[in-house]
This record gives sequence, structure tokens and C-alpha cells, in this order.
Amino acid sequence: MKALSASALKGALLAASLLSAAIPTLATAAPLLQPGKHSLYQRVITRPGATMGTTAAMTDAKPIDGFEVFYVFAHNNGKIQVGSSATGTAEGWIDESKTIVWPHTMVGAFTNPAGRNRALFLDNAEHEQDLLTSADSGQKAAMLMANTKAGKPGPVVALEPENYVDITKNFYLLPILDAKQIERDSGPSVRMLHVISAPAPRSSAEAISSPDVLKNFKAGLVFVIDTTSSMESYIEQTRSAIKSIIQTMQGTAAAQNFRFGLVAYRDSLSDTSKLEYETKVYAKPDFSQPVDAVLPAIADVHDAPVSSSSFDEDAIAGVRTAVDSINWDEFAGRYMVLITDAGARNGNDPHSITHLNIDEARQLAAAKGIALFVVHLLTPEGDTAHDHGHAAAQYRNLSRFGTAGSLYYPVQGGSPEAFRPVVQALSTSLLQQVADTTGRPIAGLTPKGQAPDPKMAVVGQAMRLAFLGRNENTKAPDVVESYTTDRDPADTLHRSLDVRVLLTRNQLSDLAASLQHILDAGLAGRIEPQTFFTQLQSAFAASARDPSTISHIDRIGPLLGEYLDDLPYKSDVASITQDTWLAMGAIGQRTILNNIASRLRLYQDFESHPELWVHLGHSKDDGEAVYPVPLEALP
Repeated sequence: MKALSASALKGALLAASLLSAAIPTLATAAPLLQPGKHSLYQRVITRPGATMGTTAAMTDAKPIDGFEVFYVFAHNNGKIQVGSSATGTAEGWIDESKTIVWPHTMVGAFTNPAGRNRALFLDNAEHEQDLLTSADSGQKAAMLMANTKAGKPGPVVALEPENYVDITKNFYLLPILDAKQIERDSGPSVRMLHVISAPAPRSSAEAISSPDVLKNFKAGLVFVIDTTSSMESYIEQTRSAIKSIIQTMQGTAAAQNFRFGLVAYRDSLSDTSKLEYETKVYAKPDFSQPVDAVLPAIADVHDAPVSSSSFDEDAIAGVRTAVDSINWDEFAGRYMVLITDAGARNGNDPHSITHLNIDEARQLAAAKGIALFVVHLLTPEGDTAHDHGHAAAQYRNLSRFGTAGSLYYPVQGGSPEAFRPVVQALSTSLLQQVADTTGRPIAGLTPKGQAPDPKMAVVGQAMRLAFLGRNENTKAPDVVESYTTDRDPADTLHRSLDVRVLLTRNQLSDLAASLQHILDAGLAGRIEPQTFFTQLQSAFAASARDPSTISHIDRIGPLLGEYLDDLPYKSDVASITQDTWLAMGAIGQRTILNNIASRLRLYQDFESHPELWVHLGHSKDDGEAVYPVPLEALP
């Protein structure tokens, strides 16, 4: 073979060099590590509108789905080389400005703004800290809001929308990159958050003006009634209140916007077989029927022929039946009123029908946007049974609703005569809200001199803002980087952001399977208490850091500190030390285990409600649909 001359060899090498630059390279090395970490890889999530090319030049770039997670393999002049698997190869290059840093899966989700001030997003940490540490932070926030509305934003780069942006209806990402505890002389400490925001692409549908939209505001009020042997008089009073309100509505335009439903509950048939049923749906709010069609449907509701075996009954089963059996998406106003004279069986009770605790039942209702009221009859029998204290604590927790606090209405003495005005006022107040919202007044609905209930005002505003947010396609702000807080500066008791962990359906299923395995092994005594605790913390750490590792949490143990360090928020189990866990003893540890078992039931409920899950991009694979799981639902 003829040898190449020096000049020819030089030319060949140059050509080879140019050719190699043009050919896409598939990285076989591991992704880049996060700064300061030894086992956690850099990840990003794409913004809507991102494109991917086979080279850093991106001359052949093609559109890719928004909100897709990638591992980062290389950086090159504002472009990043990415791949979908930490153990696979790089797949292409993306413009870094079209991605969001994704060091963990924790995101913020706006709470309903009813009863609080809108969140402000400021340009840097110094301005945000100055706002939060100001002696008059509420007034300062109000001034910033007013200036921004007047076209003088100053440090404000974005405002929370006026309407409620439901993350499961109008999806957006608000990753929490970092959080810092800020001590304040003027009140309790608050968290300053470093965030990025990215909404889903705006719909091309034309927005309808609010007055026109609100005429279609329809509400469903579902009573969930304890129908055990002590409740006949209260059943009749509820039926009478419904009939009275229907008579007031008939012949008015507002009759087009309001319907009643009724669900009855008793207790476990395995405990008391002669109770006839555990739960029963007597009527659903139905706008295809006249407003008075509910009356014959509830005419046969009666109390049980026998007493249940315990004073506490399964109120949670009644709530869950009402959540599951009714299509709440049909209603803008979503109201549930639980009426009972007894406490609720906890999830660890052997005769619990659902095996859910109060926290999980509240989260089920919250996921559907339901305002859950509790009318608690403080009867002499309950006093004798020493039931009122623990039942009141349960129902205050169950009925928590945003800035309204607890929608808990105790009836002192618990007599039918004392109960009637409470259920009547509650029902008419909710109907009055609907009449006011739709602009369809009902004469004589609210008695003269009756003081307005401030809780009702918050609930009404919350339902209205949620309805407008859905119907006007309200979007979260699109902000590259900013600083905010998870509380209202004017009243730090009011949350402006909830913390969620973004998981796919497959990842939630993996988490449930891992937790079930850990619980089974722990309860059977097959693992040491220290190992058991480490595995529980590892399950949370994997969910929060990188859900793709959930099915291999046994490998996290030695790296647990690195996984938990720097997380802006931690779950209950992740917040305690192993020494604290061991010092709890068997009873304290069993309480945590019971809570986790109840959360496993909650995960099943989340999975069984397809309307909660969001398909991102073009994929219709149900296993890849995502749900922002509340932090409090994690182990």
C-alpha cells in the first residue's frame, strides 16, 4: 500500500476531526454529579417548547415534549447533552434555557388564594429577605402589589394569578430549588424559597368573561349522615331542612344551579351484622332531574334497627363513599356536610372499613376540591362515653379548608331542637353563596339580622376562584428564576404554597410496593429496628430525590445522608433521627407504622381516580401520567 505524504496525512486527520464533530456521539460515561454530591446525578426537566438535536450545534433539532426529565451528561456553551436514563447513553442536546434544574422532585403548588393575599415573586434573595424581615411585611407586600398593578413592578417579577390555578387541571411546574429559614423579629420564622416556574402551553380556546362563566356555576351539597340507632330525629330534621330550602328555591333562576345529595353510613357489618348496610348512597346531586326529585329518594332514610357495638362509628367510610360515588367534576361548588354524634374509627381499628385515618380522608376530599363541613352533636350520651374530646379533634382536622380553618360546627347539648337551626343555616348559607356567585338572588333566603359566617365567605370565594381558574384557563406565571415564600407575609398562618412531590403512577406504585415490603418485614420481626427505620427514610429520600431509584432503596442506606441533605422540606419520618425513633418505644413506633399503612390505602385511592393524573406531552401511557403527591402523604 502506498504511504501517505505528510501533507496528505495532515489533511486526512483534519477531515476526520471535522467528520467526528458532525457525527452524534453517544456518551457511555455516567451523568454529571450534582455539585458537592458523590452519588446524585444532575437532572433537568424540559420547558414546553424545547427541542433536541443530535449535536451541540442543534442544526437538526426537533421538538420534544415539555416536562420530560433527563439526566445531564455534558455542558457546552449553553447547551446540555442529556439522556433519559442514568445507566444508558446520552440521546442528544438541548438548549439549557429550555430546561429547569431538577435536583429533586419537590414542587410548590398554589393553595386557593381565598382569604389571603396573592403571592409575590421577587428578583433576588436580598429583596425577598428584606420583605420577610420587615417589621410591617404585610404593608410592604401590599405596597409592592399595588405598585406592580400600577405598572411599577420594582423588584417584583411576577404575581400569583387572581384565580386559583389547580395544578391537576392547568398543570404547571414550580420547582423549589432551595429553601432558607428566615428568622423574624416581628413574628414566627418563615421559609424563603428559590423557585423556577413553567406553565403548560396556553390553550387556544377563547376566554369567556367572568359574569358569563359564573352563570354556569353549579353546586352540589351532599349530606353524609350517621344513621345508627340514635339518629332518627336528626335524619328527619335534615330531610325537613332540605325540603324547606327546595321550596324556597323553586320558581327562582337559582334552582338551575343547586342540587342536594345524601349518603348514609353506619358501621362494619363484620362487627354488627344486623346493621343492614355499611354505607348507602340514597341520592346524588343530579341536574338532569328537577330540584325536588331528591325528596322521594331520601324519604326512606331511617336509623338502624340495632345499636352498633362501639360508640365510635365509621364516619370515614361515609366520607369516602361520598367522595368516590359522586362525580364531583360536574360541580363548581363542592360541599359535603357530615352529621354525627360519635367519633370516627381510626384506620388501625380491626373493624375499619377503609383502613384510612382522618388525615388520609381529608386528603381524598381535598384532592377533589371538596369543602367538608362537620356538624358534631355533643349529646349527653357522648359525654358519658368520654367521646367528645377526641371526636372534636378528629373532626376539626377532617374539616380543615385553606384559610377558613376548620369547618367544624359543634351542637351543644346535641338535641334535635338545637341541631335544626345549625343545619338550616349551613344549607341556606351555601345556597346564598351560589345565588350571589351566579347573580341570581333568592328573596328572603337569609333571615334579617343573621350575621355572615366568615368561614362561609372564604369557602365561597375559594369555589368561585377555582371555577374561574378552570374555565378561564388561568396559568401560573412563567418565570426563569425568582424568590418567594410559602406563607402570606401579612398573616404567616396562611399558606400560599403547598409542597408536593411529582411522581408518575408507576413510581407511586413502586413506592407502595416498597413500603408494603418494609412494613411486612418490620412487623414480622425479620429486620432490626435500626434497619427498618433506615429503609423507611430511604423510601422518602428516593421519592424526593430520584423516583427511578424507589425500587432499589436497599442501595440507598449508606448514602442516606447525602440524599436527605439540602432537601428544602422533609416528611415526618425523614425529620426525626434514629435515636429519636429508638427512644419512641414500641407504642410510638407502632403509631407511625399505622400511619404508613393508612397512607398505603391512600395511594390506592389516588391510583383509582384517573381524573387526578395528568398526561404530559404526547404520551398516553397511564403509567407515565403524573400526580403532585402532597408531602404529608409521603412516609
